[in-house]
Amino acid sequence: RPPFPSVSGLWGKPTNINNVETWANVAPIVLNGAAWFAAIGTEGSKGTKVFSLAGKLNNTGLVEVPMGVTLRELIFGVGGGITRNRHFKAVQMGGPSGGCLGPEHLDLPVDYDSLKEAGAIMGSGGVIVTDETTCMVDFARFFVNFTQTESCGKCVPCRLGTKRMLEILERITRGEGEMADLDRLERLATAIKRTSLCGLGQTAPNPVLSTLKYFRHEYEEHILEKRCSACQCEALVKAPCTHTCPADVDTPSYLALVASGQFEDAVAVHMERNPFPSICGRVCNHPCEAMCKRAEIDAPVSVTAVKRFMADAVPSSAVLKPVAQTQSHRVAVVGAGPCGLSCAYQLALSGFPVTVLEALPVAGGMLQVGLPDFRMPKDVVAREVQAILGMGIELRTDQRLGRDFSLESLLEGGFDAVLVAIGAHETKALEVEGEDAEGVLPGVEFLRDVNLGDPPAIGRRVAVVGGGSVALDAARASLRLQQMAGLTRDVTLVYRRSRTEMPAFEWEVLEGDEEGLQFEYLVAPRRVVKDELGHVRGLECARMELGEADDSGRCRPISVPGSEFVLECDTIITAIGQSIDLSWMNGDGIGVSRWGGIVADPSDFHTADPRVFAGGDVVRGPATLIEAIGDGQRAAFSIERFLTGRSPRQDLLDDLQRRRLVPRASAPEETEYPRVIPARVEAEERVSSFVEVVCNITDAEARCEASRCLRCDLEH
Repeated sequence: RPPFPSVSGLWGKPTNINNVETWANVAPIVLNGAAWFAAIGTEGSKGTKVFSLAGKLNNTGLVEVPMGVTLRELIFGVGGGITRNRHFKAVQMGGPSGGCLGPEHLDLPVDYDSLKEAGAIMGSGGVIVTDETTCMVDFARFFVNFTQTESCGKCVPCRLGTKRMLEILERITRGEGEMADLDRLERLATAIKRTSLCGLGQTAPNPVLSTLKYFRHEYEEHILEKRCSACQCEALVKAPCTHTCPADVDTPSYLALVASGQFEDAVAVHMERNPFPSICGRVCNHPCEAMCKRAEIDAPVSVTAVKRFMADAVPSSAVLKPVAQTQSHRVAVVGAGPCGLSCAYQLALSGFPVTVLEALPVAGGMLQVGLPDFRMPKDVVAREVQAILGMGIELRTDQRLGRDFSLESLLEGGFDAVLVAIGAHETKALEVEGEDAEGVLPGVEFLRDVNLGDPPAIGRRVAVVGGGSVALDAARASLRLQQMAGLTRDVTLVYRRSRTEMPAFEWEVLEGDEEGLQFEYLVAPRRVVKDELGHVRGLECARMELGEADDSGRCRPISVPGSEFVLECDTIITAIGQSIDLSWMNGDGIGVSRWGGIVADPSDFHTADPRVFAGGDVVRGPATLIEAIGDGQRAAFSIERFLTGRSPRQDLLDDLQRRRLVPRASAPEETEYPRVIPARVEAEERVSSFVEVVCNITDAEARCEASRCLRCDLEH
């Protein structure tokens, strides 16, 4: 802060100040010459730079690197990557008044000009790396609090402007913000940056401006949804697991009930928000575990294992009680997948007459036809679906939107509101030459036929193209079909990026590897090779190398010239993504997003027609089971508000969770108690059939595992 040493330093006279880093460079330059030093770094930023690596990194401390090193090299090379195998979220560069950069900047060269252009600064060389447990709104608030305290007070923009910014940020982190605050922050930060007298005030807005630019969705989430996805804003978070769950399930309460042996009560708590406990106990991606505070001691609570045990011990039908239809408004739900059934379930509990229309011959959506039995036994799906339908919900199967009915016919036929939850059941094309060959099978359709008991014939050598869960499911199903047909297992999964970028879960890859699945990483298809009869004879591929990151933060695969080769196969299963069939649209005014889904308000699920709502994969794109369930629940509340003016069901559930206080069960004596690991059927045994791979845990294991919960909910 003023006065600066160049104006009044030692003995009140202008003084030249050089820091330790500058002095450390003098001797090597004298010994090796200026040309040697200038050869290091970039044209505009020569030499080396000392950085203080801090935050969620495996390797922290002071490091010296050449100017121009990329953030990726600095974070994942020198820094050793993110701790606890979490995901990189952001890096704050330049000290307290530096800017925050996201995954899309990982290949940014670290030099003065590049950082300034991106919204950060070199500053003092501070580098703070964050993961998904960092709230970027609270992160900005922290640094503004620091710079506001450090302000000398000489100029009004810095003295008062930073204080006003801090007040707005604190209001947003308490869930009291409004959308107009974002414009206020932006205008205020820009004015402070332009009019402050010294470097402190001129750079103090950087954390705010950069997070508004690159992480605006987090600000909007705090304001519109009163949620903090990082679970750091205490006013918005009761327990990280519940807060992280898209369906808002009261996880600590049902864990405490399981620990006390009250399994039926535990299932009842789960069923308040989520009617699929057995299913989620098997295939949920458990974001609750990713935020579990127990991980700071040893390992997160195995919520899914406990959930599966309690729901298999006490089926959901045992805790559901019939609810009378007290509402006159009728609701149609198009799609009997997890989103549609979740919505129908909540509406039925509110007394609405609900009719569900499903294009398939069975209810359950992708749960029924997209997941093989070795992951999701169909009797489990049928059991939980039937329990939901038993609430008085009418189901009509073999009813396809656009073929058997339209939205207009529903609205004109007596329904007062409609939810469109048709999912994403179409496989994206490879768009390569020869894709029309006999023996090329779309992944989603392949799994649908397998699950409906009519698996297509596959050959002796199968190639599966893709790197997600559908690709792994199709590949592992193919291994079983070959084994059951008496063939040698020969299935190769082709993925264009490396294992690190693969979207499939680690356990899927490990189980596939145990079963004999072969992997070809950094390989992309170029052409389907046909025989003279038009049948698949092979898949021409090219080797890839990783280039700069795309918008998702993953490195773009680049073809290696001259690396083409043919992978011999007689069946190709494509699984590079899913799309949505919107052929039923007929100019009804409902918007289509740029990626091909329905446009709906993310907060209330309304489409352009106020009577039509949409949720799940048809809006989000292919997402997770629990996100679809959460969308269905919130869509039901929104439909209830639309039809009656308020949602007593949502008010009831919110009040229940706010008031509920399940006593703490006795915890294991050990401070560190190992997480339960469910047993798995041996690989050679499981590939001979579609038997479920993961086994259930025991009563004792479930109670002990549930007691590992630290009960974060009791801290409020």
